[in-house]
This record gives sequence, structure tokens and C-alpha cells, in this order.
Amino acid sequence: MARADNVVIVGAGPAGLLLAGDLAAAGVDCTVLERRADVPNLTRAFAVHARTLETLHIRGVADELLRTGRRVESVRVPGGSRLALSALPGRFPFVLVTPQYETERVLERRALDAGARIVRGAEVAGLRQDGDGAEVRYRADGREASAGAAYVVGADGVRSKIRDAVGLPFPGQSVLESVMLADVRLADPPEEVLTVGGSGDAIAFVAPFGDGWYRVIAWDREHQVPDSDPVDAGELRVVLQHVLGSDFGMGEVRWMSRFHSDERQVPRYRVGRVFLAGDAAHVHSPIGGMGMNTGIQDAANLGWKLVAQLRGSAPSWLLDSYHEERYPVGRAVVLGSGALLRGLLLEGRPARFGRDVLLGAATRIPPVARRMAGLVSGIDISYRAPRGSHRLTGRRAPDVRLAGGGHLHRALRDGRFVLVVATNDPAVSYLADRHWAGRVRCVPAGGPTRTTVLVRPDGYVAWATDETTPERRTAEIREALERWCGPPAEHGQDQGRERREKSGLGGRAHPRREERG
Repeated sequence: MARADNVVIVGAGPAGLLLAGDLAAAGVDCTVLERRADVPNLTRAFAVHARTLETLHIRGVADELLRTGRRVESVRVPGGSRLALSALPGRFPFVLVTPQYETERVLERRALDAGARIVRGAEVAGLRQDGDGAEVRYRADGREASAGAAYVVGADGVRSKIRDAVGLPFPGQSVLESVMLADVRLADPPEEVLTVGGSGDAIAFVAPFGDGWYRVIAWDREHQVPDSDPVDAGELRVVLQHVLGSDFGMGEVRWMSRFHSDERQVPRYRVGRVFLAGDAAHVHSPIGGMGMNTGIQDAANLGWKLVAQLRGSAPSWLLDSYHEERYPVGRAVVLGSGALLRGLLLEGRPARFGRDVLLGAATRIPPVARRMAGLVSGIDISYRAPRGSHRLTGRRAPDVRLAGGGHLHRALRDGRFVLVVATNDPAVSYLADRHWAGRVRCVPAGGPTRTTVLVRPDGYVAWATDETTPERRTAEIREALERWCGPPAEHGQDQGRERREKSGLGGRAHPRREERG
């Protein structure tokens, strides 16, 4: 049914494009099927959070995206207080405000440069799978075609054909009906880069495209009509004036539409050889701007696991860990964004006053404010570690300095695990280079520490130890490498692969897009 080493991705949104770039850069044959014939300028996501920027930095494209938007170091919350993002750890203590199509453009160029194929105007017509592979049938240019694959990833949004094809339910509910969208000119734009407010009976949001146009999102509890009904510019002005105190001189309108916002999540992210990512797996309120970011993180989690599986180095449990790790994150985002939305929709002055007081107090208590910012930005998201694990296991690995002046996130750029050793131990380096070459890069830490850490290709800590006795530490490292990176290879078996995999998550270097470490 399929070649043994290729992947078909359905959906060329941010999640599908990041995954395609990761797979293609690792040398995996990858085809993306996209229903849209053209690349539209429609965008619903404007916020690129700190953890997503770190993910893009690992791939060498964060600086390119940063040039397209504006950095916001604090956001206003109901009641007028501000949540500071500047205290976030890492090199991106802010949220980048840029239209979703800019993120897609950067990720698409990376994927194409790495060798991925994107077929536009491809409408999925069916899917079948068995123990040997999977096949996606689709229509493009008026003709029927099929694409065989070892694995299929559905990143095709809330109306996912792949999700339907594998028979997964999408339980949940609609939380907002008749939400209005519009792209407009503003004669007197708001001072805030991101402006959002709720009055209990209405919500309004304003964000810049960066070219003089603004996206306006508005909802009125008292005027809810079918999504198919046209939007009147007067409706938008009324909601903006009511919620934000001004319509900001709203003038020319180039596009208007309606949609409804759901809270839904599939019960499983994997069915056999088929995986779901992004909005195909979970949808939720846009409040907090976490949707696109969560989908990108889904893709970052899945990509290296598929690469390991196709190379034959994945432990038996690795692919199943995608659901085990990402389902709880998706669930937390659905609940968290829903809580933010319901906070904006509180009815009655006493309830809104209490909300404002609590939020104001929370933003002024540094540990609480830091935790709020860490959760929304993705910086504090971690994966469950086995009982008795080191305290760092499952957590995001910060971009620490390495010996020789480099940094961890740049060292992750070739798609291998990185073993950061507390001391330059020749025995450990020999172990990694001889038996896990091409899968693990061993580097000494750049400063004094007693902790040795194995970092996954997606920038999370797989394993760590504070053991300092050389023999015990070496034994623990060998055990961790076998668990995470597969069985040791005979000397020289991976040497050719290692020479081929010098950059770009496993394969091809693109010097023109390299970032500074």
C-alpha cells in the first residue's frame, strides 16, 4: 500500500507546515495535501507566544518571523491592570503580534527548501490503512489521485476530513455563536497593539495586520444570527463603541464574515497509522491566542518521533507518547481559554468588579503573575514524568550556554538528542559518539553544574541525573540513551548518517536563514 519511509500531511496551516519542514529536513519523504488552491490572507491568529518562538528559533527561522510583527511585553487585562511578559525566562519575553499568514509563509518556505511537496487544491476523498501503511485518496485539478504513506497526519482543521475518515468523535459544544470578523481601516487606532474587552453582553478585539489594516472581532449577545447572514459594518461599530468606548474611526472594510467558536477535543490523537494535530484535534476560544501555538507544539512533539520510527530507532512506546503528552496539554488549553472567555462574559456589575479586583491583585503578585504568563505563553507547559524522575524531567529545556560559547537551542538544530554533560567526560563522549552517533550529540555544559541532562529534539528534558560518580553516571546515561534513542549501533553504523545530518533537524543546511545562537 505504501512506501516504508514517507508521510502524508493533510493541511498546510502552521501545524502541518512545521511538521512538513521537520520531516523533510530529516530526509523523510513528505507530501502535504492542502484543500485551498491559493494561499489566502485570511487570518484568525495574531499571537506567537514565547515557547513557539523558541521552537522556531531551534529551527533557525524565528528572526525572520520577528521582522514581520510587533513585540508586546505586557497585556492589559479586564479592570485595566497589566500582565507583564517581560519576566518570562528565555530570549523571547514577549508575545509577537503578527498575522497568521506570515507564520505560514515562513514555515512554508522552510518546508519547501527542505524538500517537502505541497499539493494545493487537493480535496481529500477517502482514507484507508492497514498494518503495512495508509493511503489518502484526493481530488485535484479535476482528477482523482492517491498518496500512499507509512503514516498520515491530519492537520486539516476543525472540519477535518481525516478525523472523520478514522471515525473519531469531536465532542464538545459551541460557546459563541455569530462571531463577527472584519478587516478594516481605522482612522484613530487604539494605543494598545492588542486590544480586547468584554462587557458581559459583548466582546470586542482589535489587532493590526501591520500594513494599515486591522482585524476586528466582535460578538453581541443580543444579536446572534446564523453564520451565513451578512455582517453590517454598523454592527461592528456598535459593539466596539459599547465594549471599548470607541469605534476608532472605522472606515473602509475589505472583508466581513461570521463564525462560531467551539470547545471540542478528540478522545484520541492516534488511530493506527493516523495522527491528528492542531485544530483537527482540539478547538477552543480564541481568547489568549493559544490555538495556533498549541498546534505548532503538537507538530514539534510529533515530528521527531515519526523520524525515529521511520529510521528504526524508536522505542516501542514512542509514537503512543504523542497522545499521552499532547492530549493533556490540549485539554488544559481548552479549559483555560474557556475560563478566560467566561471571565469576559460575566454578567452584572458586582461579578465584573470582583473579577477585576482579583485579576488586578494577581498581576501585582510576582509569583502568581509569572505563573499566569508562563501558562499562556507555553513556557511552563511540561510533560508528565515517571515517578522518581529527576525534577527537570519533562520540563522545557532553557537555552543554556554550552562549552565553547554555543547555546542549547542551536545545538538542537540538527534534530538529534543533545546530551549536556556536567563535565567533559571522555568516556561519556565516546559512548555517545560510538554507539548513538547520528542520534545523540554530546556536549559539555558551559558553566559549573552537577546535573547531566538528555534533551529531546523538541527541546524538552527526557532524562537528567545529579550523579557525580563516573561509573554510576555512565551506567545511568547508557540506560537513558537506550530507553529514549533506541539500541546502540555497531561502531560506524551511523557514521554516514551523522555526516549527512549536520543541520536543519537532520539534514539540509540553509545558511541564508541561519540565526545567531
